Amino acid sequence: MESVIRGVAIYLVLLVIIRLSGRRTMAQATPFDFVLLLIVAETTQQALLGDDFSITNAIVLIVTLFLMDIGFSYLTRWFPMLAKVVDGRPTFLVHDGSVDEQALRKTRMSTADIMVAARKQHGLETMDQVKHAVLENDSGITIIPQPEER
Repeated sequence: MESVIRGVAIYLVLLVIIRLSGRRTMAQATPFDFVLLLIVAETTQQALLGDDFSITNAIVLIVTLFLMDIGFSYLTRWFPMLAKVVDGRPTFLVHDGSVDEQALRKTRMSTADIMVAARKQHGLETMDQVKHAVLENDSGITIIPQPEER
């Protein structure tokens, strides 16, 4: 039972910390972000397992974590307000061709990050060609180009 409680606690703590840390795209992860992820993973593993390194304990923890994930997916479906807290909302980084500097600061992103997505998705070369840029809940950036003048 202790393993289940540890699994639930660690899941909830990580969920809160990740939500509070803000959203950057995984494609924008720096080497520092990667090292931090490795350290957190190792620390989490130690906190989850404690002194019990048995296969049974590992299976109990894996099942607990998957059940937590499945449970949250149902809860966010049933309670839309919880979904906004857990999953967040899309954030407009560029709206009608105007860069939202406050949104960029909040999400720790730059116009260079937006241009990477704009080049990849639509082959755009300048910010003037971007009508909307949205940081989605899944941390991807969606680019909507300005309409072509005819």
